Amino acid sequence: VQCGMCCQRVNLAEETRFLDQGDGTCRHYDTSNKSCSIYHDRPDICRVDLQFEQHYCHFYTWDEFVELNLTVCRQLIAEEEGK
Repeated sequence: VQCGMCCQRVNLAEETRFLDQGDGTCRHYDTSNKSCSIYHDRPDICRVDLQFEQHYCHFYTWDEFVELNLTVCRQLIAEEEGK
């Protein structure tokens, strides 16, 4: 949904902690535009389709994988709204 919440919570997953600028936000996240400043050159972990192909295609269909990602996205949004 391009809300940027996953980019503002990179500290929550081992796979994305290397992107943390120290406050849980990705060092490449542009807060003014709510977008990735290196989108076309972003790390593999940020590429949903690549992650599916490399790690999850044997466990889920594409639609199931997308729904799982959307579920997490909704949870992050709900947590932010609850603050």
